[in-house]
Amino acid sequence: MKPIKEGKVREIYDNGDSLIMVATDRISCFDVILNNEITKKGTVLTQMSKFWFDLTQDIVPNHMISVDVKDMPEFFQQPKYDGNSMMCKKLEMLPIECIVRGYITGSGWASYKENGTVCGIKLPEGLEECSKLPEAIYTPSTKAEIGDHDENISYEKSIEVLEKQFPGKGEEYAAKLRDYTLALYKKCADYAAERGIIIADTKFEFGLNEDGEIIIGDEMLTPDSSRFWPADTYEVGHGQPSFDKQFARDWLKANDHDWTLPQDIADKTIAKYLEGYKLITGKEL
Repeated sequence: MKPIKEGKVREIYDNGDSLIMVATDRISCFDVILNNEITKKGTVLTQMSKFWFDLTQDIVPNHMISVDVKDMPEFFQQPKYDGNSMMCKKLEMLPIECIVRGYITGSGWASYKENGTVCGIKLPEGLEECSKLPEAIYTPSTKAEIGDHDENISYEKSIEVLEKQFPGKGEEYAAKLRDYTLALYKKCADYAAERGIIIADTKFEFGLNEDGEIIIGDEMLTPDSSRFWPADTYEVGHGQPSFDKQFARDWLKANDHDWTLPQDIADKTIAKYLEGYKLITGKEL
């Protein structure tokens, strides 16, 4: 079988009335796929998404059918697909990245320093880097083609984008995406906090199923789509260590390289993914 679509990390296969999403062990930093593979990374992404999908199905349905390769065609019943593959419902994806921020960091912090706003939302004065926001904010963006950057947009603009693709539905869909995003973040951030992890921000993607119902797709609350910080070392005023590829990014920034990580940096990177997985799920991978 050949993938019908290949992203920086995922491969998608057509399985007739469903799709099979494979999270590879590829790693991308600064929108470049590195020459290294990070062993088990794809399995962490798939199994963590499964955990969150199961936890949040009372808020919004999701696209997951199974992560057991025995439920998939024989092609996937080989070791390299076991654990990192998810059979999913086919969706018509909505053209909005649904971003929620509970803390101010990254591009949000850069914007706040410039004009006191994040994506057009006015925030209180006197916040420091990585401060917790008074309440989580919804900051949608457009979806860019591979190689381009997503563009942050206002909630009002998200209505326009949706209306263009779904005439007469823009306002309804925009409100549902916002409300689902904030409800999902609240439940999951509260859950993670009890386990020593701060979810600083994350992004969700939604689509329409065959009945026109909005359901969540893609990945969910993985270290590739979220910032997870250890609560025991958190302090405002500077960047935080995190359970993701920050080791890799930091090394690339500080060293001459050909987009290849030394083995010890690759090992530390997957150790962080595995530590985050264990803290959140309570299980070893």
